[in-house]
Amino acid sequence: MERKFVKLQTEIPGPKSREILERRNKYVPKGISNNCESFVKKAEGAVVEDVDGNHYIDFAGAIGTLNVGHSHPKVVKALQEQASQFIHTGFNVMMYESYINLAERLCKLAPGHFDKQAAFFNSGAEAVENAVKIARKYTKRQGIVSFTRGFHGRTLMTMTMTSKVKPYKFGFGPFAPEVYKAPYPYVYRRPEGLTESQYSDMIIEQFEQFLVAEAAPETIAAVVMEPVQGEGGFIVPDKAFVKRVREICSQHGILFIADEIQTGFARTGKYFAIEHFDVVPDLITISKSMGAGVPISGVIGKAEIMNTPEIGEIGGTYAGSPLGCQAALTVLDIIEEEKLNNRARLIGERVMEKMQLLADRFEGIGNVRGLGAMCAMEIVKDRKSKTPDKEVVGKIVKEAAKRGLMLLSAGIYSNVIRLLMPITITNEQLEEGLQILEEAIEAVYQNNAALSVGGE
Repeated sequence: MERKFVKLQTEIPGPKSREILERRNKYVPKGISNNCESFVKKAEGAVVEDVDGNHYIDFAGAIGTLNVGHSHPKVVKALQEQASQFIHTGFNVMMYESYINLAERLCKLAPGHFDKQAAFFNSGAEAVENAVKIARKYTKRQGIVSFTRGFHGRTLMTMTMTSKVKPYKFGFGPFAPEVYKAPYPYVYRRPEGLTESQYSDMIIEQFEQFLVAEAAPETIAAVVMEPVQGEGGFIVPDKAFVKRVREICSQHGILFIADEIQTGFARTGKYFAIEHFDVVPDLITISKSMGAGVPISGVIGKAEIMNTPEIGEIGGTYAGSPLGCQAALTVLDIIEEEKLNNRARLIGERVMEKMQLLADRFEGIGNVRGLGAMCAMEIVKDRKSKTPDKEVVGKIVKEAAKRGLMLLSAGIYSNVIRLLMPITITNEQLEEGLQILEEAIEAVYQNNAALSVGGE
């Protein structure tokens, strides 16, 4: 198939990338992972060019950071204008209006008919850390509940809250105290014989039992939930489960925190994924696509809760930088002007349709799932055992990269292929990327007839 957007001048990685890679290996520690062995030269929209002149379609989006695409002209212009005025003063030294403008807009967009406030930081992990601090200060309790397979960051507290041991936690203990892991629904891996409704009831019962057997409700400051688990494998929970957790939190004076770091800013077809579940959180953590690639994060929440910390108790040197605030304000403009919430829903429909067709052909695709443009396929050795197949996922990701498509894996077994293409991707780019994905899967499975159920 002739490519319109993918142009491969050399093998992947090319000679220039290999030369830089040698220097990377000498001067940068191996602990920092690299999904692709090429080095970027330029990126625009959903297309990335490397230093060897190869062009790729991006279905990774800097791990969900680029919902409005690479180098959106309006973001570039906003950053240039801000940099020409001032780059940084430190909001805690001399304030700037863009911080206030962003806080005001986000408070109006966030769900809940009550007064809200917002505070800004640098990274997603920092947002979660500060949400925990605020929750503890407000409730005068210490306990924090997160969920099995959840991911919240790499700092001491957020690493403790995260489920996946390798590579995120192994050998990095001891961990922060008073953090508990509760069960989270995973419909694809429910016990055999249970309907989805029965399974949902079972998980709700397990959560209620958890608050008897593992953690006393009166000691819990907050429950932190990803509305759709990101690193855990794009697992979408049942609405009844989310609503019941919210009810239990309200009943016991526990704050409900929605971690929207990967799900926010139109990724699921709404500004915040929690809106799909008819639930209003007390606090929301945000980052990633908030700044279109510029580091910025935040916590939005009820004013009475957010206002609990005293002067100087939250903040940071670069927290809510002028560049980050301007980028985020521009992102909100783009989402509205380009109707990206609706666009995400349309992308999701097309991606799910294509993945289901692939699942009909290949036995190794055990499950396809998603919400809006947050879609994934789970790869298994066979559909009966559902044994995770990390090796095949690694091969598919590498094969796709060789063909000019950037992909990411996910899941605690690393056996999930997740798609996080920019929501600004064109229909033509989307179709070309999906075609390359199909070709990569075919190439990996072509010699394994047991995993192909439909053939060509």
